[in-house]
Amino acid sequence: MVNGIQKNPERTVEANGIEITYDTFGDPQATPLLLIMGLGMQLIHWEEAFCSQLAEKGYWVIRYDNRDVGLSSNFDQAGIPDIAGLFDALVKGETVEAPYYLKDMADDAVGLLDVLQIPAAHIFGVSMGGMITQTVAIEHPGRALTITSTMSTTGDPLLPPPTLAAMEVLMTPAPTERAAYLDSAVNTARVLAGPAYPIDEERVRTRAGRAFDRKFNPDGFARQYAAIMASGNRTHQLRNVVTPTLIMHGDSDPLVSYQAGLATLEAIPGARLETINGMGHDLPQKAWQQIIDAVAAHAI
Repeated sequence: MVNGIQKNPERTVEANGIEITYDTFGDPQATPLLLIMGLGMQLIHWEEAFCSQLAEKGYWVIRYDNRDVGLSSNFDQAGIPDIAGLFDALVKGETVEAPYYLKDMADDAVGLLDVLQIPAAHIFGVSMGGMITQTVAIEHPGRALTITSTMSTTGDPLLPPPTLAAMEVLMTPAPTERAAYLDSAVNTARVLAGPAYPIDEERVRTRAGRAFDRKFNPDGFARQYAAIMASGNRTHQLRNVVTPTLIMHGDSDPLVSYQAGLATLEAIPGARLETINGMGHDLPQKAWQQIIDAVAAHAI
């Protein structure tokens, strides 16, 4: 139990031809809400208290590890992509390839819904998870009751890039020693936080330690990043999305610019915007109420 909400233990199932690890919060008879996390982030980065508060709104909340992170299948056999080389190719306007693409990750999400015998769910994704959520709406429109795309983008390369500081922490390899990894996580959190929501260092360290101990897989991070780069610009496809859409974005995001959220809003017909003033590229606890209320008002 988490704050009086039933939490079911992690399970690993075969879906879309791979193994996916997930857990759930709340009543399985309630309306399903699938949570999709961002680049290199495990299901535990959806904090239990956050999930229980969503469940209190009347959802059966499902969080899972994307492929190549946490306890879901990894793709070590695919090798480590040359991220710098991919950047160079994209700058030259060349088509790039990756071990897998956002479409494959969207298929994973739908595959998990299949295993759970869920015809359609509300889907809430953050950062790369927002890109996957958008791709579910593009490729599997009947499987999403609503989508919430948070601190995400269309993939348009002409949108403003990350700040130099944000790009530096994104591209710096994760330390392989635990104490250094925790220090790096704190530094990254400081860089990505918005001015209205300073970080709680102890909370960041605790979460990073859990993630490191659960599964440390920096090569998976690189392959997921390659998937983002190789999947291209979704703007044209998003213009055909009919799923009710909420765009949620902090106006101080240094990694995925607020303008990227506005571009997603413009691309999807009828999409609505929830701006979180002073929020960066994170889910700060003090913003949870606004985030959860916005999701609950949308996902009905």
